[in-house]
Amino acid sequence: MCALGGMCLVLPHRVEVGSRTLRWPTLTEVLTSPSREEVMDTDTIEAIETIEGADTLAVQTLSPEEKAAPVAIPHVQVDSTTDSRVFLAAFYASLQEAPNRKIRVVHYGDSQIEEDRMTVQIREHLQDRYGGRGVGLMPLAQTIPSRSVQQRLYMNDRLVSPQQGPRRYIVYGFKRDQRADGMYGPMGQVALMNDSLVKGSEDIMTVCTPLDGRPAYTRWQVFADTSVHYSHSGDTVRLSGNGKVYGLSQESETGIIVDNIAMRGCLGTVFTRINAEQLRRFYAEENVTLIIMQFGGNAIPSNHNPGTIQAIVSGLREQVQYLRTCAPNTSFLFIGPSDILTQTDGEWQTYPMVPYMDKLLRKMAMEEQIAYFSLYRWMGGSGSMLRWQEVGLAGSDGVHFTRAGARKAGNAVAEWILEGIEN
Repeated sequence: MCALGGMCLVLPHRVEVGSRTLRWPTLTEVLTSPSREEVMDTDTIEAIETIEGADTLAVQTLSPEEKAAPVAIPHVQVDSTTDSRVFLAAFYASLQEAPNRKIRVVHYGDSQIEEDRMTVQIREHLQDRYGGRGVGLMPLAQTIPSRSVQQRLYMNDRLVSPQQGPRRYIVYGFKRDQRADGMYGPMGQVALMNDSLVKGSEDIMTVCTPLDGRPAYTRWQVFADTSVHYSHSGDTVRLSGNGKVYGLSQESETGIIVDNIAMRGCLGTVFTRINAEQLRRFYAEENVTLIIMQFGGNAIPSNHNPGTIQAIVSGLREQVQYLRTCAPNTSFLFIGPSDILTQTDGEWQTYPMVPYMDKLLRKMAMEEQIAYFSLYRWMGGSGSMLRWQEVGLAGSDGVHFTRAGARKAGNAVAEWILEGIEN
């Protein structure tokens, strides 16, 4: 520490070495900790204090001033007076049928919703008010643990890992794991019963035990080729055959079913690769009245050019339009990225493209007439992820929520949706 302090004292703050720039703080910067007010602007502080005092915050009521970004960003006009929940009318109307038939909600998203995070709160709120049971869709072999269901895979009555199970093709995965025919099904992934590292993949048993402590589901559904046969007893499903399995579902015959479909590392621009007829049939037969899309965050760390962000948002618009052709009578909700931090000169701050992407996504949503929930603005805007870290709601990576943070965000989205019914 003394050696580092000496360097800070006697060496210049910045030195050009060839094509590289070496920087280190002055001794004054090291010994003086910035106050919270110096790190965040006044509006952001007020927004964070509001969040700490209440779990619910309507996205339209929170509009903090953002600090000027260190890059040239085009100005985007957004009509902040419009309550985008007006575009959820079809979903709201369908809830009247919940006592007599199944209403399905499909939540697609990136790693922010892995483990059923955020989705579980939306599911609980809707099922508590409108009925319904079960965690909904899950893959045949679950590679990412879930907070809602524990899954175990057996071949010839021997426990195997998901990696040893049937080969999966994933629309958002590596090129080697993708299909040319687009037959991925509604989850964007498919497992082949006759293609496995372990002999016996034509005879599979999967045990899916609910973990959320809620009332048990009342029925199983298996989405697969007709060549796949299955039977079930309790939490156990036995499958035989050599066809394709697109997913399993624990659910009820009436009420609300909410599916969590997490796509780690995905930009959200992959839906046009999925066979339209498969999606169309699933959305219609399963009475999907709300599709939630939660993407954008994965584009931020590697893109610093406004033009690139514009192109990605245009790609997301194309996905919305494509899914709408597959589900023309369905409401859509787009959830924008949270605040995301980067380190510059040793200081943590919001990526400059986060507020820009948020504005573009909100503009896109209004133009496409779909609902929009801004996680970035709801959190408190620029720099809010720092405060979330301080109170244990965000991880050290400055990107993801902790489980407590995800619970808070999921509750906020669910309550925002339900408030739209009352308003």
